[in-house]
Amino acid sequence: MDRSGLIEATLRKAADGGSGLGQEDVGRVIDALFGTVEHAGSIAEAVKAGETVTLLGFGDFHAEGGSAVLRPGKALTEFLQDATR
Repeated sequence: MDRSGLIEATLRKAADGGSGLGQEDVGRVIDALFGTVEHAGSIAEAVKAGETVTLLGFGDFHAEGGSAVLRPGKALTEFLQDATR
């Protein structure tokens, strides 16, 4: 999935909850969170500063040996293994 696919999927999920967000709004949030080629996102900035970014259920991002690492959370692991409720 590329950026535009992620935006569309996120927009559909947000619309299920009655969100008034538009495609541009979701794109700005995704860029702010994950970053672009030109500008680091908030996750990258925190990891570079030595912090661990935890997204409950999804997992956490941290630096290990100069590389970013995602340690998947229980909910993501269970979903990928078709073990969710």
